[in-house]
Order: sequence, then C-alpha cells, then structure tokens
Amino acid sequence: MIRVQTEDFSLQKEYDRLRQLSSVGAVVTFTGLVRDINQGEQVSSLTLEHYPGMTEKALSEIVSQARQRWDIQQCTLIHRVGELKLSDQIVFVGIACMHRQEAFAACEFIMDYLKTQAPFWKKESNSQGESYWVDARESDTTALDKWSGK
Repeated sequence: MIRVQTEDFSLQKEYDRLRQLSSVGAVVTFTGLVRDINQGEQVSSLTLEHYPGMTEKALSEIVSQARQRWDIQQCTLIHRVGELKLSDQIVFVGIACMHRQEAFAACEFIMDYLKTQAPFWKKESNSQGESYWVDARESDTTALDKWSGK
C-alpha cells in the first residue's frame, strides 16, 4: 500500500495492519520525523510539495524494485505532504518478510531511494520567518550507491 497524504498516520494501526495481512517472521518499520535542526540551522517547520500522479508512480517503482530484490510479503509506504511542524511524522515504511535481514534491508533500500529518487520538494522555515528550499545531500547519494554496487 502506498499513500501520499496531508493527514498524520497511526504507527500502531499501520503495524497492526502489516501483521494481520501476512504470516511472517519479521516486521520492520521506519518513521521519519521533522527535525528541529538541519545542517546546523534551527528549523521551525517543513513544507513538502509533490506532483500528484508522478509522485505515486515513482513510489510504486521504488517498492517494485525492492520487491524484485527481497521476498516482501507486505509493504506500506506513507509519505506526508503539506506544512509540518517540529516532531511531526513525515514518512512511514513498513516491511513484512519471513526473515529480519531481508526486512531490514528492504526498509533501508526504500528509504535510501525515497531520499534521492522520489519527487518531493522540501522547504524549511526558521524561527526568523525565513524559508529556503532544501538541496539533496551528498550523504543520501552515497547511501544510494551501495545498492547499485558503486
């Protein structure tokens, strides 16, 4: 299941759904939150924009690539858009697999691809009321390289 939404999500409900829909040995989840500091700068809010249709297609492709690598029984990917405050949940990735190693790897793979390949645009605001677009980080690209064998 893939969802792009403005509404918050319940970690417990998403975890329970993964358990109910599969008979597996492992459920791994990741939840990303809005940080108060990014690259040494204070952050007061984060606005995420996307292009409907294109974003969901890109997310589906990322999940499809993960399914080609690992035996994923269930996958939930939720990404929020709109204005978010400090500590708000941004992203949820939940993976259900027979074994923990593949569940961990699939979850990490999806997050690494989300950070570099998903069409989201992030604008941070600081306590002085200034806003700025967030550029991609070299560390995110480096994390992605391990999946392609570079």
